[in-house]
Formats: sequence, C-alpha cells, structure tokens
Amino acid sequence: MNKSKRLKNGLRRIGKNKNIIKVLGEHMDETKYISERLDDQINWYDTKSQKHQKCYKWYKKIEILAGATVPITSAFNIANFKIISVLCSSAILACESLISLSNHHSNWTQYRTTAETLRHEKYMYQTQTGVYKNEEDKFALLVERCETIISSENINWANLQTDTSKRKESDK
Repeated sequence: MNKSKRLKNGLRRIGKNKNIIKVLGEHMDETKYISERLDDQINWYDTKSQKHQKCYKWYKKIEILAGATVPITSAFNIANFKIISVLCSSAILACESLISLSNHHSNWTQYRTTAETLRHEKYMYQTQTGVYKNEEDKFALLVERCETIISSENINWANLQTDTSKRKESDK
C-alpha cells in the first residue's frame, strides 16, 4: 500500500515518487498537472475575462452613443425629441443595469488577474526562478501555489454570490 504525504490544501504526495501528486482525487504527474489542470484553468479564466470585457465595453459603447444622441436631437429641434430622449435614457439605464447585474467589470478584471497570476506561476516554475529557484520540491510548491490561487478565486466568487443574494433579500 502506498503511503501518501499530506501537503497544503488537501494535496497528497503519492509514495516515494516526488513527481506524482493527488489533485482533486486524481493522481497527476508534472506534465499532466500542467496540461490538464493548470493550462485548463488559465484558458478558462482567460476566456471568461475576454467575455466579460467584451460585454462590458459593448454596453458602455451603447451608453455613450445613447447619451450623445440626446443633446444632439435637442440642439437640432428634431421631431419626436421626447420619444428619442426617453428611448436613449432607457437604453442607458438598461445597459448600466445589465453591467451591474452581471458584474462584467469586476469579473473581467478579477478573471484577468487570476489568469495572469496562474500564467506567472507556470513561467516561474518552468524557468526555475523566483520561489522555485532554491526549492527542493518544486512541483509540490507549484501545485500548492496554483491550487491556492484557484481556491481563493472560488471563495471570492462564492462570497460575491452570497453578498448579492443577501442584498436582494434585504431589498424585499
């Protein structure tokens, strides 16, 4: 029976092999961890960041155009000015509400930060620099640091969801 050494964050070193660690219930060596876990997480956060950035900027552009339309229609005494200004104001309100509801700005920046932090850890590990330079068990340190980053991001997300639901309940 293989003995396992407990590492931080519930990770386990399997037997005497320093290159295999149990992550999320699965045994992973360095190559598998980097390709199936770390790169996957970097890509997920990168994709989500881009999606939220695109939505945020798209809604903001609509707000700017709608906001600029009101004074222009007012200055040129265009017929149906009231209808145009109401529609533009409604568009601005809807866009701002959608940005707020979906947390596009904060998700964009938070996901970008997480993706870049994970990418930084990966490059530092691959070049054996920074905290990995004089470390005896470099792979275990990489896994511990990356899982901590991912875990803290998940905790932040859960706290945000809890805060949002509490606000909705207090508004009733």
